[in-house]
Amino acid sequence: MLKLLSLLALIGLTSAVSFADTEAPSTTVYELRVYTTTPGNLPKLLARFRDHTMAIFEKHGIVNVGYWVPQDADKGADNTLVYLIKHKSRDAATASWKAFQADPEWKTVREASEAQGKIVSHVESTFIAQTDYSKDFPIGQNSPARIFELRTYTTPEGLLTNLDARFRGGETDLFVKEGMTKIFFSHPTDLNKGSSHILIYMLAHASREAAKASWTKFREDPQWIKMKADSEVGHGPLTLKTVPLFLVPTDFSPTK
Repeated sequence: MLKLLSLLALIGLTSAVSFADTEAPSTTVYELRVYTTTPGNLPKLLARFRDHTMAIFEKHGIVNVGYWVPQDADKGADNTLVYLIKHKSRDAATASWKAFQADPEWKTVREASEAQGKIVSHVESTFIAQTDYSKDFPIGQNSPARIFELRTYTTPEGLLTNLDARFRGGETDLFVKEGMTKIFFSHPTDLNKGSSHILIYMLAHASREAAKASWTKFREDPQWIKMKADSEVGHGPLTLKTVPLFLVPTDFSPTK
């Protein structure tokens, strides 16, 4: 199964960038988590989240944002849950997780779900903060037949700010021009998760076919071709690796 770093080349989101008031920077952080289940146990894990875990999260101050499974079999469609939660701060996240783990209700739920053995084999967590050109995640925003695309870009050291400048300077507007919906743009907050060289962002599409058509138009757009060329003057490409992951929202995801 794909792990967060391999799956997504993965994420660390640096800059605790605020999408609030410049005078009072937000301490809000998001946490991207990827669970790999033991063989055949993804349905049990989904049921546990649907019926119990999400409510216990909220009880302890953790905001449920979105829950997805990969669309492709070779990316973990049968054994992977990807989800995003929100915390008031990194300290609040620590306190919430401590309270959650100690909650008697959670202990009972976990034991019952694991009566036949462990259902999760691996957990990866990455704290991320939105960039200054990202808007707050639209929790609860729904759209018929929508799929999500989580993309992770790895830059050469020292060039993440250049990539941010290109995104801030018009690349994200071209996404919209070509029919894509912007969800969020972020960096890992921790150095060991790539805060100095990783951009993680999410788009939404009406369908997989629509995504393919939008990316084709985007790459052929003269404005994009010039923008990319201009951004590479003096140092070459701004990305060493691009990892896309198409995701389908679960039936219990607050955001679909």
